[in-house]
Amino acid sequence: MKSTWAMRRPWWAVTFWILLIVALQAASAAFGSAYYDDHTLPGTESQRVSDRLEQSGEPTLDTVAVVFHGAAPVAEDAAVEAALGEIEELPGVESVQAPAVDAHSVSDDGRIAYATVTLETTPLETDPADVRGILDVAEEHATDEVGIELSGASVRGAQESGGAAEGIGILAALVILVFLFGSLVAASLPILSAVLAVGSSIGAAALVSHVTAVPTYAAPMMMLVGLGVGIDYALLIFSRFRSELLAGRPRTEAAIVAQRTAGRSVMFAGATVVIALLGLVVLGLGALRGLAIAVAVTVLMTMLASATLLPALLTLFGGRIERSVRRRAARGRGREADRWRALSDAIARRPWPALVGGVLVLVALTVPMFSLRLGFADAGTDPAGSTTREAYDLLAQGFGAGANGPLVVLAEAPEAEAAGAAEAIRETPGVADVVGPIPGDDGSTVIVFPETGPADDATIDLVHRLRDDVLPAVADEGRFSVGGSTAAAIDFAEGVSDRMPWFVAVVVGISSLLLMTVFRSLLIPLKAAALNLLSIGAALGVMQLVYGEGTLGQAPGPIEAFLPVIVFAVVFGLSMDYEVFLMSRMHEEWRRSGDARHAVREGLAGTGTVITAAAAIMVVVFGSFMLSPSRMLGQMGLGLAVAVLLDAAVVRCLVVPAVMHLFGERAWWLPGPLGRILPTIRLEDPALEAATPSTNPQYARTTSA
Repeated sequence: MKSTWAMRRPWWAVTFWILLIVALQAASAAFGSAYYDDHTLPGTESQRVSDRLEQSGEPTLDTVAVVFHGAAPVAEDAAVEAALGEIEELPGVESVQAPAVDAHSVSDDGRIAYATVTLETTPLETDPADVRGILDVAEEHATDEVGIELSGASVRGAQESGGAAEGIGILAALVILVFLFGSLVAASLPILSAVLAVGSSIGAAALVSHVTAVPTYAAPMMMLVGLGVGIDYALLIFSRFRSELLAGRPRTEAAIVAQRTAGRSVMFAGATVVIALLGLVVLGLGALRGLAIAVAVTVLMTMLASATLLPALLTLFGGRIERSVRRRAARGRGREADRWRALSDAIARRPWPALVGGVLVLVALTVPMFSLRLGFADAGTDPAGSTTREAYDLLAQGFGAGANGPLVVLAEAPEAEAAGAAEAIRETPGVADVVGPIPGDDGSTVIVFPETGPADDATIDLVHRLRDDVLPAVADEGRFSVGGSTAAAIDFAEGVSDRMPWFVAVVVGISSLLLMTVFRSLLIPLKAAALNLLSIGAALGVMQLVYGEGTLGQAPGPIEAFLPVIVFAVVFGLSMDYEVFLMSRMHEEWRRSGDARHAVREGLAGTGTVITAAAAIMVVVFGSFMLSPSRMLGQMGLGLAVAVLLDAAVVRCLVVPAVMHLFGERAWWLPGPLGRILPTIRLEDPALEAATPSTNPQYARTTSA
């Protein structure tokens, strides 16, 4: 580790980071970004429909539905005509189809009608400012007699604005760090390191978006992960620096030891996160590749900041920090270690209650995960009172829930066969209405309106019924494919579900092999994999309870299809972070003493406070994103916060000490043949090992194997 360069030239290191972030932000401002949401899934029916329709004509332009409603028929009301006339003159508007010229756009009682506004751009190119112009006109022309609401993906995007989530999370983290260290300067260093790393990575991601598909939600996700991970990594190193100061080491030597112990653990854990994220690249799921790369860049930047920027800051402010640390120790506020030793002794006396109780909590929270329903949230889950939610409810009331997500059936078949297919679809249970066949260049299309909403389980069943039973039964000379945005969301969610077991197996396998190599143990990686999977399962279970089933006041709906794999990748890496940090301290004590119970006791005493503090910081940072107007960020913030909370409070404080006490010396056993095959990777610095030679003959036999 080359952190000694940063300590010898601290101002050079700080200047490097300032120049790096300025250069990346300037480059991203000059070249702009090319974010777009690529949810394509080659080989699926929905993707085939989308590709064929694009090949047969002009690109599909973005549309906005303007929904009118009142106590009396509204289609020919003067307010409707005035509003649509003004909207038609707005920048970015291609055309307006008024409800008066389309009978399908007026409800049976005439009290609900909608106009279709076609924009000049495709959905990926739409300027939010153009959509906000339509919103302003709708608000201006709405009256007590005629209400006006807007629907469409671009409208939802234009409504979502960055909230105060990031600021709240950083402020809460600062409060916890001040309480932990008793110094504003000391508390600020981990946050400063994380903020600079996140700022540089967001600039880098904007440039990467010109090379590969990076989704529009990448930046807030990078901020969410980067702040949590960056503060966490810096805190682990900083805490080891503080403990070495209290052990009597000079300031410079304490910084070196911190980097060569906790710093190595951070690098190992960060590499695990990156491996897990890059595992998403091989899933072949559209924008997940770009999102994984963007978040991996963020983690790499936080690792780089921990190895260079933080040592420089410790050098520059080390004198003030050392005085603060020693004053706090002199006041007797450094007795946390004794409480952790007492907890370890209590668990050692009764390990089974701690183990069984902790596992039961995790299993109970994991159960809802098995009813997890993946998909993409529609306007039906938007906050009550928002224009998109009101428009969604009005369309469902006037035209049926399926009007919010019709299916598109591509009929590459003779005209008579396509007409027969349309009639068969009309008679299918779950279908409310059918429009078409509509002739086209390469066949015809049939628009199918389900009786249920886009995110409803019955709609999923209808798509499979059409594909598997109805359309194959009428196909003779032609080919029929079911597509549209609703079918595409179903295909994407099922694609994630099908591929996730392989992704989990690869990530868990690689991580377990790395742990086995580092700790020269067979049981520790197996224990880590099982407990990490349980904590992640519990987090997904809580996400399902809150957002899937609608507890705590949230609108029930699907979990965003790509979130489980992202949450798994990030949480598994963070769990490995705590695992490595805790086990490496236990390994140090085991190497020195050969007493397994003492190793657990001292390992927990040396890491318990910092792990719980780091977890508390990540919980508030991640949890603050639940205040975001974005349902997706709220789901991810909740999942990460719950996973970290359970991992620190239940797994690290109860279950792991119980398991290690039960394992005893067997925890550090590795079969001889396996030990000879595996390479040797040490988290402890060789110089430190030489300074504190092992008195444990079993350790010597294990490492020599």
